[in-house]
Amino acid sequence: MSVKITAHKPLPHIFNWALNILSAALKFIKNNTVFVIALSLAIITAFIIPPDATYIHYFDFKTLTCLFCTLAVVCALKNIKFFTILAQKIVKTAKNTRFAIIALVYITFIGSMLIANDMALITFLPLGYYVLSSTHKEKYMAFTFIMQNISANLGGMLTPFGNPQNLYLYEKFAISNSEFVSIMIIPFAVSVFLITLCCLFIKKEPLIIEERDYSPLPIGKTILYIILFAFSVALVFRIVPYYVGLILIPLVLLFADKKALLSVDYALLFTFAAFFVFAGNMARLDIIKDFLAAMLERNTLFVSVLSCQFISNVPSAILLSQFTENYRALLIGVNIGGTGTLIASLASLITFREYTSHYKKKTLTYIALFSAFNFAFLAVLTLICLFII
Repeated sequence: MSVKITAHKPLPHIFNWALNILSAALKFIKNNTVFVIALSLAIITAFIIPPDATYIHYFDFKTLTCLFCTLAVVCALKNIKFFTILAQKIVKTAKNTRFAIIALVYITFIGSMLIANDMALITFLPLGYYVLSSTHKEKYMAFTFIMQNISANLGGMLTPFGNPQNLYLYEKFAISNSEFVSIMIIPFAVSVFLITLCCLFIKKEPLIIEERDYSPLPIGKTILYIILFAFSVALVFRIVPYYVGLILIPLVLLFADKKALLSVDYALLFTFAAFFVFAGNMARLDIIKDFLAAMLERNTLFVSVLSCQFISNVPSAILLSQFTENYRALLIGVNIGGTGTLIASLASLITFREYTSHYKKKTLTYIALFSAFNFAFLAVLTLICLFII
């Protein structure tokens, strides 16, 4: 009697399944590089500072809530082609690329003073995309996005609510409105000059918008979404508690436009959350605190600018304010320090995500151009501000 031995062959579908998982993971990392970096930094520092009850204080829930609510409303406005139709009107008014880009940059600049820098970017970056893409001027897209980003970060410096770190320092040091404006007016004026100068180098190429037959805006939904947007602005000004917005806006959109809630960039929200953990843990390291206290005695402005480049301007303001009473230099530093690296301001992540969502293959080109403009602005502003303090 013979026994036939059959060799077990590996199942092909197991390998295919593994390859699919690996491919999906690599695609996720490629599409969400900043989030992966932020999460990695949060996890690494969590091993140094084990999670405890203090972690809950790391998160700025108001910022996260306002960000989510505004993203959701902007998605709803996109779905009714609000920005597309508005872009057509701007193109017809602007006539050429230079004036169109200046208009987009100044709208963002003014918007940051009124509704905070990140909110201004969320609102007006899509508008910039639609204006340039609909007129086939994508070659100016990176420049426009970068100028809008710089405008949002620097435009918001003039008001206490323009940037999140302003509101924190404004309340912590009980700065009066008049003193706040007097501190920030010179760097603000210099920023306006530099931004305008950069935009003037754009050629006056005629804009010809691609004719498309868009349906008119639905009056009911348009009014509803504008009201929701105004409501999200009220959240920023603390006119309405942020948790009310977190309940009301998703509830309304659940019935009005479910797709808007599904279209929210949740990866961006988690990126913010991860950076909050990283910055919070860094602030609890004694070696970091001792080092910063010693450095702040030498030059508060320079240290605050440098700190922003590594842990962002909001965490820098919170961290450094514990070791200095020189709030004038600190306030200026964490505002102009928002330029520079990609993480110098969390608002810059919004611009990065918006650009790479449309042009994934141009990520490195964008980062190079972003760095060139931002560090140039940072160098000029820092040199001028060192003389006025």
